[in-house]
Amino acid sequence: MSAHTPTPTATRPPGGRSAPPRAQPRKAALAAFLGSMLEYYDFFIYGSAAALVFPTLFFSSGNPAVGTISALATFGVGYAARPLGGIILGHFGDKVGRKKVMVFTLLMMGVSSLVVGLLPTYEQVGIIAPVLLVIARLGQGISAGGEAAGASTLTLEHSPEGRRGFFTSFAMSGTMAGILLANFVFIPVAALPEDQLMSWGWRVPFWLSIAMIVLAYVVRRRLDETPVFVAEADAEELQPLPLAHLFRTQWADVVKVMFASLFAVFQTVFMVFGLAYATSDAVGLERSTMLWVSVAANAVAVVAVPASAALSDRVGRRPVWITSALSCAVLVCVYFWAVSTESISLIVVAAVLLNGFAYSGMNGLWPAYFSELFAARVRYSGFATGSQFGFLLAGFAPAIGFAIMGDGVTGWIPVAVFAAACGLVSAVAVLTARETHKVPLAELGKPLPRR
Repeated sequence: MSAHTPTPTATRPPGGRSAPPRAQPRKAALAAFLGSMLEYYDFFIYGSAAALVFPTLFFSSGNPAVGTISALATFGVGYAARPLGGIILGHFGDKVGRKKVMVFTLLMMGVSSLVVGLLPTYEQVGIIAPVLLVIARLGQGISAGGEAAGASTLTLEHSPEGRRGFFTSFAMSGTMAGILLANFVFIPVAALPEDQLMSWGWRVPFWLSIAMIVLAYVVRRRLDETPVFVAEADAEELQPLPLAHLFRTQWADVVKVMFASLFAVFQTVFMVFGLAYATSDAVGLERSTMLWVSVAANAVAVVAVPASAALSDRVGRRPVWITSALSCAVLVCVYFWAVSTESISLIVVAAVLLNGFAYSGMNGLWPAYFSELFAARVRYSGFATGSQFGFLLAGFAPAIGFAIMGDGVTGWIPVAVFAAACGLVSAVAVLTARETHKVPLAELGKPLPRR
C-alpha cells in the first residue's frame, strides 16, 4: 500500500467498526518533525534565556551566583513537571488517541511560551516575577512530558516494518532542528546592546513561537489516528486505567526506560550548563561564540540522528545505544577540557563529536526503542512515564553542575564525571533490556517465550 495514497479519516458506521486507516509513515514523520521542532524550540529558548538573561531579570541582584543557580533551577522545573505531563497525557493518549493529545501538547506549549515573553521582571513586580516564570515553565514541562512520547508512538505505529527506527527518529531530528532554530533566533538577540537585550530583546524569541505553532498545528490536524490504536479500540482492548495496567504487566520495562533516560543529562549539561559555564567569569567566552558552537553541533545532529536510527534498524538498538553512551562518557570530559582551554577550534571539534555524533546514537534511537518496549494498549503511558521520570535528573543537571563545580581551570571535572556516570547507568539499563528491532509491531511488549 503506497505511503503516497490519500487516506481518509477513519469513520465509525452506526453499529459497526471503524474503517481502518491506512498507515501514513511520511506524513506521520513530517508531523512529528514539525511538532517536535516547535515544541523544543520553545523549550530550549527558555534554556538559553535561563543561562544568559534570567539571572538578572527575574532574581535579586544581590548575589550573581545565586541568581544563576536559581535561574537554572527554573529550567529544571520544566523537567520536574514532565513526569506529571507524561502520566496525564499518557493516560489520555492510550484512552482517546495519539492524535488528539498531540494537538493539545502543541497548543499548550505555544501558550506557555507566549506567557514567558509577556512576563514582568523582578525589578517591576518583585517576587511575583519568578513565581509567574515558574508557573509558565510548568506549562512548558507538562506539554513536553507528553510530546516526545506522543510523537514517537504515533510515528512508530504508522511506520513500516524494518524501518521503524528511521521514521520514528524524525521526532528527534525535529528536536535538534528546534534547538538549532532556537540558537539562530537567540544569536542576534544575544548580540544586542545590553540595555536592549535586557529590556525587550530577550522577549522576541518567545513571541516568534506563536506564528510557527500554526504550521505544525495544521499538519497534525490532517494526520489520521494510527491503525494500531484504531484496531485496539475496535477490539475493545483499551484499558480504563492504562497506568495501572502498565504497572501490573510491564513495571520492569518502565524501570529500565527510566534509567536508560539518564542519557539526556549529556544534552542539558552541554546545552545549558556548558553555555553558562563558558560565558561565566571562570572562562569568559562570548555568548554569541558559544551559541554558534551549539549551532554547529546540532546541525550535524539533524543528519546524524536519522542515520544512527537507520543503522539500528540493521544491527539492533542495543549495540548502537551502548556504543553511543560509552563514547559520550569519554567525550563529555574532552568537551569541558576544550572549553577550559578557551580554544574555539578545539571547542567546536569536541562539541560536534559529543553532541553531533556520539549523542545522536542514543538520541536517534530512544523514540523507537522506548516505544517498542511496550504493548500498544499502554505504549504512550509506558514511554511517557518511564522516560520523563528519567529526564527529571537531566532537567536539574545544569543547576547540579554549578553546585558541584570546583574552582580554577579544572573546576569542570566533577560535572563531567557526573554526566559520564549517568551515561554508564544508561548503558547498563539498555544492556538488561530486550532487543526489539526485528520484533513485529503486533508482538511488541509481549512476554518473551520461555526456552
